[in-house]
Parts: sequence; C-alpha cells; structure tokens
Amino acid sequence: MEQDYDKIIDEKVQHVYDVMASRITADEMVKLREAFNLAREAHKEQKRKTGEPYILHPIAVATIAAEELMLGANPVMAAFLHDVVEDNKNYSIADIQEMFGSDVAFLVRVVTKQKKEKYVESQQVDNYRQMLNSVEYDIRALLVKLADRLHNMRTLSSMPPDKQMKIAGETDYFYAPLANRLGLYGVKIELENLSLKFRCPHEYKELSDLIARDEAHQRERLARFSQQIRDTLTTAGIEADVNVEYRLPCSVWRKMRKYGDDFNHLKYRHFTNVIFTTPSGVSEKTMALRIYSALTDKFKEKPGGIINYIDSPKENGYQSFHVKLLADFGRWQEVHISSERMIRDSQLGCVADRTENNIQRWIEKFKGVLRDLSRNGRDGIDFMDNVVATFYNDDIMTFTPKGRPIVLPQRSTILDFAYEVYAGLGEKAKYARVNGFLTSIKEPLHRGDVVEVFTDPDATPQPDWLDSVVTYKAKKAIRAYLDKLPKPQYQRCPYCHPIPGEEVVGFRGDDGEVTLHKRDCQELIRLASRQGDDIVSVDFKDDTTLYPVTIAVTAVDRYHLFIDLVDSITNDLHLNMDSFNTHTTDSIVTCTISLAVHSSQELESIMNHISSIKGVDEVKRLPVKESD
Repeated sequence: MEQDYDKIIDEKVQHVYDVMASRITADEMVKLREAFNLAREAHKEQKRKTGEPYILHPIAVATIAAEELMLGANPVMAAFLHDVVEDNKNYSIADIQEMFGSDVAFLVRVVTKQKKEKYVESQQVDNYRQMLNSVEYDIRALLVKLADRLHNMRTLSSMPPDKQMKIAGETDYFYAPLANRLGLYGVKIELENLSLKFRCPHEYKELSDLIARDEAHQRERLARFSQQIRDTLTTAGIEADVNVEYRLPCSVWRKMRKYGDDFNHLKYRHFTNVIFTTPSGVSEKTMALRIYSALTDKFKEKPGGIINYIDSPKENGYQSFHVKLLADFGRWQEVHISSERMIRDSQLGCVADRTENNIQRWIEKFKGVLRDLSRNGRDGIDFMDNVVATFYNDDIMTFTPKGRPIVLPQRSTILDFAYEVYAGLGEKAKYARVNGFLTSIKEPLHRGDVVEVFTDPDATPQPDWLDSVVTYKAKKAIRAYLDKLPKPQYQRCPYCHPIPGEEVVGFRGDDGEVTLHKRDCQELIRLASRQGDDIVSVDFKDDTTLYPVTIAVTAVDRYHLFIDLVDSITNDLHLNMDSFNTHTTDSIVTCTISLAVHSSQELESIMNHISSIKGVDEVKRLPVKESD
C-alpha cells in the first residue's frame, strides 16, 4: 500500500511548529515556516535510501533540535536547511543569509560539508575542524550537527555495510564523546549504543540478550529493594521517585573490557535512581544527605563507596550523589541520589537553563585549546587525537595539597597534573607524593587523589614524557621544549649504538639522513654490500650529550666491596647510576651497572678506575643486546 507522504510530511512538520510555538515569537514562526518551505522545495526530487522523500530527514533533525535539545528558532531553521546548500546547486550560503539572516547562514555553513578539489588532511578531518572551529563563536552549530548525526544513526540500517562502518566509526570516535562532554547524556548514550550495534552487530545482540535475561532474573528482588528504599524514605518524610535502570550494551561492553570480566561476573550492571523534589528553602545537597542518612540507617553502606558529584561535578556539569548499599539478597547495589533539576540538566547538558558556570568554563577552555590546535596542529590525526584525549575522555577530579581541584581526563598522569597546575611545575617536575606515598611523575592518577609535585632546578622534559601524558596542554609544553633543543647532526644505529671516540662511518639513507654505525656493525656490513656508494665519512665528536652504556664488573667478594664500587663511581667520578644490579656465586661477584658517558675515552677512563679497586678482576662494556 502506497503511503500518503504529503500527509506524513505535513503532520511531522506541524509537530515541530507545535513544539516551538510556546518558545518563539510570531515573526520567528513565520521565518521557521519559510525555512521549511525552502527545504521542501530544494529536496523535492530527492529520496532517501529507504525510498522515502528526503525532506523527512531535515524534519526529523529539526524535531530533535526542537524537542530533545530544546533549541531556539534559528538553530531549528538551520536544521531544516542544513543540507540545502550541499545537495542543491541552486542555493548558496549567501541566499540563506539574504532570506534568513547571518546567524542562520552561519549555522548552515558550519554543518555544510565543504567540497574541495584538495583537502588539507582528509574530508572527514577538514569537516571536524570546520565544526570545532565554530565553537569560537557559538556552540549551537555543534548541537545542530549532533541532531543531524543522531537521526542518521537512527536510520543507519538502510545504508550498505561499508557506509555503516564509516558512519558508526565517526560517531564512536567523535560525536558520542562530544555529546558526553557537552553534558548531553541521553544523546551520548544513544549514539554510542547505535555505533556499537552497527560496528559489532553480533556482540551487540549477545549483550542485549544477556541484559534482558538478567533483568528478568533480577526483576523480583530489585523491585523489593526499590520498595524498601521507598518505604524508608516515606517513613523519613521524604518524597522521591525510585527506579532501577539497566546499563545499555555499550556501557556493559566497555566495563567488561576495562575490568576483564565476563558478563556474569561484572559488577553493577544496573543502578537504582532516587530522584527527589527539593522543598523550598532547602538546598539540593541537604536533601541528598538527608536521603543518604535515611538509607544508611536501613542498609549497610560499602566503605569507600561514596562519590559526591554534587560538590565536585564532572567538567560537563553532571551532578549526583552515588553510594553503594547492601541489599537483603547479599549484593552491593549502586544508588544514584539526584534532584529533578540534576536529571533534567543531565539530559539537556549545556543547553539547560543552569546557574552554575562550569559548563561555560569548559566551553571557554574548549575554545582556547581549539584555537591553539588550529594554529599549531601538526596534522589531521594529531589534531583529532589531541582533541579526543584532552576533552572527550570522562574526567577525574584530583586535588593539590591545599585542596584546589584539578580536573583531568581519565588516564592522566602526575605530569599532566603538574602542567595543568602551571607550566613551570611540569617542566621541573622530579618526583611526587600521591596521598602521601612517594611515586614517579609518570604514574596515572585516580579520582580524589591528592598530589604533591616536587621539583628540581636541573630537571628538564625528556622525550619519553610524551608517552606519559594525555592532555594537549602537557604535550604542547613538552614538544615546545624538545623542539628548542639542538637537533643531532646524525642518527645513531639502533643496533650497535656508537658513542663518540669509537671508529664509525655514516650511511646516507633515501631521505638524505645520515646514520652512524660502528665499523664492525652487522647492519652496516649488510647495507654496504648493497648500497656501498651511500657510505660517507663523518666526524663524530663528543659534546654535552650523554649516551647510556652498561658495564659488567667481575670481582672476588669481600667486606666493603659494594661500598667501594659505589663510592668510586659517585664520589670519585661524580657520575649518576641508572641501575646497579649484583649477583654472588661462590664468592664471585658480578655487578651490572648502567650509567651515561660523553665518549668512549671517558668510558675507558671509568673502567680503568673501577679496575683499580681491590678484588676487581675484570671490567667490560656489555653489548646492547646483553644490556637491554
């Protein structure tokens, strides 16, 4: 039976008008209708993959923008018009501006894919840049694009598998985390689950079935637990709605991978919401604590099971009070205590009419880093990876010893913390104490850690620091320092590791870069047999550069031998040791010592000095393969 699409279109667009009627002026409503009429005319010859008229897509995007995101007149107009310029050559951004003003034109331009003969990186990355750069002026363009992506994901089943994978991959990497960072939890959850459904359909179905089976199995006792909470709160004179919410497949899948558990052994597959109404004159925190007090009088509380997101909201604005309680069936249950306002804000995120300014601070921080990334980004993948690492991971709140909160992405290290506090602290960081315990500056942090960073005026950023930080701020500062260092004239062979003073030759590679080799290096011999004309003479002189070496000392065991060795190296030769390992067999001692030298002559002098110690029989340098 053929559908009456004109009737369907009219009904769906009328719903948009009805939703917007109470929020916009009569003049804005006229413009909104004109925007739809233009979109309908521009798309009249187009069909979706399903065979439906294409105009149903812009209507759906406008519905999401109006009803789910509660955006104003101009963003909803842009939702109607978002594909007009891209799909119809008869219309331009200038036409949109002339008919609907510069604000609507700006929003449409941001969400319109720019067709170029040559992209700076790739079309995808260029589109990401275009959207993210719009944050400099307005967050609404990203919200229109999220509405567009949400409808595309809801209808992705009509696309071929390769397109499904591309769109789902983009969604999982970029759009779902973006929705999360903007506090749009409903959008984030739906996007990431649709992405998993199309990327890993069999795994998604298996998890969906397991969740449904577990929900049926647990229904009776979870209902009893919920009723016990209701009765407890009613007795305490507190009004609250109580419901159990199962985590969706993507959340379960992520937790299984994080903790290495199978489904049956995964903790907290669901949680219980306690949503309260805040009486006049009572703060939300007071009400949450009143509920917490009543519940912990009834139920056993898990030690260390509290997370107070009311006093310490996530950077995207999420607030709630989490606690773990022991149910009468012997399992810890995760309980989220939230006000009606907190629940509303968790759905609307940055769009909500909220009083706290942490969302605006985050947006301003986002803008600043994006500006910097746009100016200094090395390439497209580097640009996107920095954006994702800095802003898209869920955050943790850590503290300085004086209680200053420092919000960082998950998996951040003490170095990230130090650079976030101020650049000089990161650059001179030497070691740290976390919750009073001594630790390396490369150690990852966890929510609630109190971090004290200790500095050394001689400390400097090292190349391996880049592998130990996740924030863009830290990466940028470390790279800036390393880029100022003098570049080595040569590269050293990764097999023989020559040092100044040894007999070396250079080998010029295809890129023109010269690599130094010892003359007996097997890799050099292999290269010389094939491309002997690329061998060049080099003058490899020592300078301030230190080269790691490992030496082995064999000696007869005696009293004070270890002290004499350490004293010789540290006090006589004034050298630092990276490691000192010793092993004794039948009075024969073998010591392996790692340190750094400027040249082979210096190394020889060190070895001779150690050889003069009483009882030392042999000192030799270990080949790299033995010392690794």
